Amino acid sequence: MDQLGAKADPEKDRISLDGSPIDTSQEKLYILLNKPVGYTSTRFDKFAKHTVIELVKSIDAFLYPVGRLDVDTSGLMLLTNDGDFAYLMTHPSHEVEKTYVAEVRGKVTADELRQLEKGVELDDGITSPAKTRLISYSSGTNTSTVSIIIHEGRKRQVRRMFAAVGHRVNKLSRIKLGSLDLKGILEGRYRFLNKKEVDQLRKLANPKK
Repeated sequence: MDQLGAKADPEKDRISLDGSPIDTSQEKLYILLNKPVGYTSTRFDKFAKHTVIELVKSIDAFLYPVGRLDVDTSGLMLLTNDGDFAYLMTHPSHEVEKTYVAEVRGKVTADELRQLEKGVELDDGITSPAKTRLISYSSGTNTSTVSIIIHEGRKRQVRRMFAAVGHRVNKLSRIKLGSLDLKGILEGRYRFLNKKEVDQLRKLANPKK
């Protein structure tokens, strides 16, 4: 398979995973990866030191990242060879909640959390309502740890949202996508999604079907 969404002919093509043949029903693969900081979310970038594809190179399939996480952001992301699924999950009209934990400079106030929840003005328009929660504040480092849930996927959106209310993000990690989380997945490691999980994501992205 040499392109996203390509289909194999079970009578002509040998499909394998880690060198072992698999059933044609398993042709389309869905991977949950715990991305470390420093990896670019693309198949190839001549300017990148590392790409996420390096972390799944043992998988015998032409995988693509589903959406992106910034190179300096860690956490949950998906990879697949199913073009229809990738489109469904990344199209702006589809709303799958993404949960992030951000460590930001300064003390985030209740009023600032309300601003984030209501929507803040960015250079590409006002953001949709978010869900926020102050997890902790450290007076020693003067940093706040905040949980924020959004469903949009604009470039560096969470960082820009916090900047709009006066806080610079030190660390950012995506910990959930819909009902998926990183439980049991060490940084740099991955696991395969099962059919139930994939179907649930499809339903969240397109609830009318």
